[in-house]
Amino acid sequence: MTNLPLAPNDTPRGSLACVGMGMTLGSHLTPLARSHIEQADVVFSALSDVAVEKWLARMNPDVRNLRPYYKEGKPRIETYQEWVDLMLTEVRAGKRVCAVFYGHPGIFAWSPHKAIEIARAEGFQAHMEPGISAEDCLYADLGIDPGSHGCQHFEASQLLFSERRIDPAGYLVLWQVAPLGNWSVGAFPKGPAYRQVLVDLLSQDYPLEHEIIIYRCATLPIEKASIRRAALRDLPHLQLGTEETVVLPPSQPVKPNLAIRARLAELDKLEQADISA
Repeated sequence: MTNLPLAPNDTPRGSLACVGMGMTLGSHLTPLARSHIEQADVVFSALSDVAVEKWLARMNPDVRNLRPYYKEGKPRIETYQEWVDLMLTEVRAGKRVCAVFYGHPGIFAWSPHKAIEIARAEGFQAHMEPGISAEDCLYADLGIDPGSHGCQHFEASQLLFSERRIDPAGYLVLWQVAPLGNWSVGAFPKGPAYRQVLVDLLSQDYPLEHEIIIYRCATLPIEKASIRRAALRDLPHLQLGTEETVVLPPSQPVKPNLAIRARLAELDKLEQADISA
């Protein structure tokens, strides 16, 4: 019997899954993320360590490294757009594409969000599979429960460029402090003068002697998390890596909102009266 041509609805369609590798090699990859990697026709990788890249290559015969698209002096947003184009080219060709990012694929990652947005707009199946992020590791390694005092997270440059309200009664987590003050995505680290601007801003809510924590999570099983402590005033002169995060513990107790508490107490009385009626 002669094979009939495929009907339009039977045409193979590509798909995209953006998954997280987690932060620590081997221990953070979820079974579902592994399944996407192993079953994909093409795997793109944007990982932080050569050892992790080699480990990933054992899961699929067609793993394509995205890191070589970085170039010194090249705006990172240009590189990220190239990543999106590469992924979507394969999706449009009808392939099952899996893109693997270190940590969580949706945190400090422009390309996965954009690629999924475009793929869905073009009618392809596309979704994100979460991974263990540096934030998750930070809570575990520093013993922080964000539910105890509350926790604010800011990209450090965004905190400088925008008018934001800081709550010193909770934890303050500042990401990407090393390249502080860059107007473009992914520029190189700046000098102490830029971090002094950050200290001047923070000193409006924190004393200069307030303890800060400089944190970097482990990426290999044989490593331990890096945890350093210093005074806020010393931040401009510390050696900071691009993967280090600055945490400010609470500097004052939480103040009770007496007006809201009184209002809620009145609501409790009304509710109890309705029950009793």
